[in-house]
Amino acid sequence: MNYTVLFGTESGTAEMVAEDIAEALGAGTRLCDLQDMDPESLRSDSLYIIVCSTYGDGELPASAQPFATGLRQDRPDLTGVRFSLFGLGDRGYADSFNRGGDALEELLTGCGAVRVGEHVRHNAAGFEDASEVAADWALGLLQLPLAA
Repeated sequence: MNYTVLFGTESGTAEMVAEDIAEALGAGTRLCDLQDMDPESLRSDSLYIIVCSTYGDGELPASAQPFATGLRQDRPDLTGVRFSLFGLGDRGYADSFNRGGDALEELLTGCGAVRVGEHVRHNAAGFEDASEVAADWALGLLQLPLAA
């Protein structure tokens, strides 16, 4: 199984968390900004671990927008593609909390991809370090049957 950590970020936090996940998963793990990923290039022999922040009033961050546009407009057949999501947000913004990750999940599953494991919605206003929570979560994904 190949592991690719993808990130969508506005201020760099999601990129930092994605780097920490890739480091925890070890050698051979690919790291890529969502803006550099063509949705049609997603393959069934990889698990895509996505870290995505939320920007503004619940929008996708800038670097995730081209990827989302490709999913919306091209509607690629992603049957067999597996992904996991780690969302970043601030619960103080109740109406838009982690909406960026939710939007990506809706788009990916709408094209036939399947989510593996829990969609974590990290609260930046909480006391848990996002990178630590994310690395532990990602290592746990490797134990799931569809991720191995």
